[in-house]
Amino acid sequence: MNLNKIIDVAMGRKKADLVLKGASVLNVFTEQLEHKDVAICDGYIAGLGRYEGKEEVDVSGKIIVPGFMDGHMHLESTLLTPAQFERCSLPRGTTAVMADPHEIANVAGTRGIDYIMKLAKPLDMHIYFNLPSCVPASPLEESGAVLEAEDLKPYYQHKEVLGLAEVMNSVGVTEGDEKLLQKLSDAESFDGIIDGHAPFLGGKDLNAYTAAGIRSDHECTNAQEAIEKIAVGQWIMIREGTAAKNLDALLPICKPPYCYRAMFCTDDRHPEDLLREGHMDAIIRKAVDKGVHPAHAVRMCTLNPAEYFGLKGYGAVAPGYHADLLVLSDFIDFSVEQTYIDGKLVAEKGMVIHDHAADPPDDEKILRSFHMAPVTPDILRFKEIKERQRVIGLKKRELLTDEIIIQPTDHGRENNGIDIERDILKAAVFERHHNTGHIGIGFINGYGLKRGAIATSVAHDSHNLIAVGCTDEDIAAAAEQVRRMNGGFAVVENGEVIESLSLPIAGLMSPLTAQEADERLNRLKKAARRLGVSDDIDPFMTLGFVSLPVIPILRLNGKGLINVTKQEIVEATF
Repeated sequence: MNLNKIIDVAMGRKKADLVLKGASVLNVFTEQLEHKDVAICDGYIAGLGRYEGKEEVDVSGKIIVPGFMDGHMHLESTLLTPAQFERCSLPRGTTAVMADPHEIANVAGTRGIDYIMKLAKPLDMHIYFNLPSCVPASPLEESGAVLEAEDLKPYYQHKEVLGLAEVMNSVGVTEGDEKLLQKLSDAESFDGIIDGHAPFLGGKDLNAYTAAGIRSDHECTNAQEAIEKIAVGQWIMIREGTAAKNLDALLPICKPPYCYRAMFCTDDRHPEDLLREGHMDAIIRKAVDKGVHPAHAVRMCTLNPAEYFGLKGYGAVAPGYHADLLVLSDFIDFSVEQTYIDGKLVAEKGMVIHDHAADPPDDEKILRSFHMAPVTPDILRFKEIKERQRVIGLKKRELLTDEIIIQPTDHGRENNGIDIERDILKAAVFERHHNTGHIGIGFINGYGLKRGAIATSVAHDSHNLIAVGCTDEDIAAAAEQVRRMNGGFAVVENGEVIESLSLPIAGLMSPLTAQEADERLNRLKKAARRLGVSDDIDPFMTLGFVSLPVIPILRLNGKGLINVTKQEIVEATF
């Protein structure tokens, strides 16, 4: 910043580089709309009032707000490359995201982090990173890599690295796991922020977790839990993604005083939602439609995340702040007409100005990441069916699961535990990183499939191969299709692949455009619905979380059935 120049512009002694004229400006500090020009100089806001510029843009009748920020998300979970994600979200007003690359890190370790940081570097959007704290997510995972504190330490030298991402191993924190505490200590020593991930944590456990320096949580599913965490000094990230939608339950904290310690995030959002609904603009629009004050909704994805993450000079339309600005149609539709970053127009009328899309660079570890034997039906059969059968109970529109105990019927016994009449399906998780041959087999209720099978390599967080189906033959066929594609989604009926989408980048991302990926995903989802998958769950996103042993209660991975609360294997099946 040239101080003499910006002061001269602020005083009106020199013309600004750019002046946005005639709009109402949202002051996120006072929560008022002010009819003022916005004068921009060298990428910064010089002043608000009446100004002249070398370039002047008439935005009369519009509203100017700061650029939107996503407080926590995974670029990999968009299924797109960072450039393709930017094409979708920059025109929607997202100027910054706080990305946790733990998905690709679980597949390829530091090589995966380096890869996605390289893809993000040329973009106009600010892509910040928080380092994966738990790779693997827990000692019960089988990931493609293990990241220790020493592996992460060098990354704190990167200016785009803000701190340590979601600390999922809350038990490790409260029990004083030395390796985990070293990661926390390193983040603190580099003045980095530490994000949390601790559903239902409270009381002394929450005290210890927060005392360890963990300052946020995005796993709250009710207002009482969120308020308890705010009361001990945490910030709450209200998640509204593709699979997990918590805004409705957390509306009570979208008003003072709680809204000043809260922000919005997506965590995981698929192309379909990005294209049809939007990104952060969609969350703001929904919040306002449900009664949240527009100024509070905007603040929760501008000033609040900027202050939480220590992004000095971001998150407000005010003198001395970076000119990351949006021109909105109104406070009803929140249609973004123009997006500016550092005073430069980067998107207008739904299109990016600079298209950074390119073929992803070749990397053997990233693009050919499957190391496992072919899948055949015989490896899926149980030798015997127990008298009491543990079943993973899916919950509508939530990531949480129940543990259901059932007694198999004669029909279930005849079908090796599968009982379609009772919505009891077989699921299998195949370790795919180190060719161990490990297979976890269990049962799921609430998925709804009536025939066929579905498989995916987007299986959080270790991203092994997971499949669910009505027969061993179809489960094997779906899993084998994903293995042959080096990752992706597959839908099978009567042994035939009826739809599939390849995700060759670490088994997580596609080089396709969002529109192309969305078209393929729609076909996949329609096929899944035709086979009976319940309308109130996302067939792939929901399935992808079945194997994550850090969200209660019951999960399945290559080691078997996991009781998350107890952090123990309750049924080993490989």
